[in-house]
Amino acid sequence: MSAADNTSSTTTQPGDKSRKPGLPKDATVLVVEDNVSNFVLIARLLGFMGIHCEWKTSGYEVVEYADTLPRLDLILMDIRLPYEDGYGAMKKIRASERLKSVPIVAVTAEASTEQMNKARSSGFNGFLGKPLDPDKFPDQIRRILNGEPVWEISYEER
Repeated sequence: MSAADNTSSTTTQPGDKSRKPGLPKDATVLVVEDNVSNFVLIARLLGFMGIHCEWKTSGYEVVEYADTLPRLDLILMDIRLPYEDGYGAMKKIRASERLKSVPIVAVTAEASTEQMNKARSSGFNGFLGKPLDPDKFPDQIRRILNGEPVWEISYEER
């Protein structure tokens, strides 16, 4: 396969349904996740979508870190984190004038209706249960970045 063939396969043609429009240009997502394998999966999926991602391994000092980012469109927050859990980190983010309107989506292995309801009542903007479905994840992120709330438990439980 030539380089021209390779680039032509990724070019979006008019009417091409494989790449849906609507992602903000130069979008940045902060992934707060302590498990390296989970972060790598999320980072690769976001990268495939053309979304830049940053990584923090704990809720501790997440506001200070997020404040260093020139742009932040979404925070994907694990719930069970060392030092400070996702709920504590989310409360601090909501207290920050600059970050209070950034959507925060809980991404957790504790995927149950009870946990989803707790996340909703605590102020999260969405919920994605682990394991993430790599086939659905891009559409979920696209919907979230377009302002649509996404509240979904693990695809294995559907």
